[in-house]
Amino acid sequence: MRIVSLVYALLTIALMALAGGALLIYATDTPLPDEWNPIKPLVISDPVTPLTAAKMQRALRDGPSCRAALATGATFDAMDDLVTSPQCGIADRVRLTAIGGAGLSPVETRCQTALRLAMWQAHGIEPAAQRHFGQGIARIHHASSYNCRQIRTTSGNSGRMSTHATANAIDISGVTLDDGRRLNLLDGWPAADARAPFFRDLRDSACMWFRLTLGPDYNRLHADHFHLQHTGWGLCR
Repeated sequence: MRIVSLVYALLTIALMALAGGALLIYATDTPLPDEWNPIKPLVISDPVTPLTAAKMQRALRDGPSCRAALATGATFDAMDDLVTSPQCGIADRVRLTAIGGAGLSPVETRCQTALRLAMWQAHGIEPAAQRHFGQGIARIHHASSYNCRQIRTTSGNSGRMSTHATANAIDISGVTLDDGRRLNLLDGWPAADARAPFFRDLRDSACMWFRLTLGPDYNRLHADHFHLQHTGWGLCR
């Protein structure tokens, strides 16, 4: 009987804990911060927690969810999907013009690519600029996102379509700091000053937010830009 009573007591405690947890999560006046609440949607500016990755995956699953998350930290226009051929086009298309406080030349891309870029800006680029230069980012410079072409290699075209053909990638070539100084990857990566560790921090943090990141360490074709993909298999070079 004592064992049965103990089991009932443990079950009661477990149920009370579950009820308390549910109340903490679902109550309108919960003291639980949004970034720690699993039912709250992704907000780009929220601090990163162990729940952030799951929130981002929910936001990336479709166009409406992605655009809702992107609207918390970017300036963009939603556009109709683009279909130019069976191999080329942009699903969940947006025209992106700013991320947080950083502007950029208008770029048409996939919302999912834009959202990953916004998370990188908020939690990678901006903190790195503050660490290395004591100021923020005024502008992000890109080379392209959508481009209906094959993958380029050091030996020529590969015969396989690039992820740029579906705007699942974007190329970032540098940034402009708040004081107006422009930092380019091409001459900053090998520099003997703060630009080199800054760009390496950017590469490393990009690997947290994108599925594939390629830079100058990958090959000479990427000497002047980071190739960042929404899709991929985790390569970080």
